[in-house]
Amino acid sequence: MTAQWYVLIEEDTRVSRRADGVDLKLHRWTLAASHPISGTEEQARAAAEDAALHYLPAVLARHARPGESPARRAFLTSDGAWLVRLQHHHRDCHIRVTTARLVHTQEEKQAPQKSFKEKVKRALDGPEPPEKPWVPKG
Repeated sequence: MTAQWYVLIEEDTRVSRRADGVDLKLHRWTLAASHPISGTEEQARAAAEDAALHYLPAVLARHARPGESPARRAFLTSDGAWLVRLQHHHRDCHIRVTTARLVHTQEEKQAPQKSFKEKVKRALDGPEPPEKPWVPKG
């Protein structure tokens, strides 16, 4: 099997909510981009470093004027991932850049359309039992 390497860029998307008189800042990592790398793992690591040092999230890019660049602090973690903090015009943003090898893909599979008779039968009989959850073999 040929190794297919990717550079994955995740952004920390923060949403502010108010609940019971308290301001909550909810953080969630979202996969913002996945770039295939044609080459070796070393080339993927070099591309990840370049992304960590130059990638600009859309939330900061749309507010930047020509010639401006945000403050950037890039940390290389012990597992090889980059954690980057960007600050620009009182906005704070975090990104995580990692390398990954694609090992499995599966296309979406949709069930065939049910006939009117099948829909009525399901309405009368109730829903079908769910699939059994995954459990480890052993």
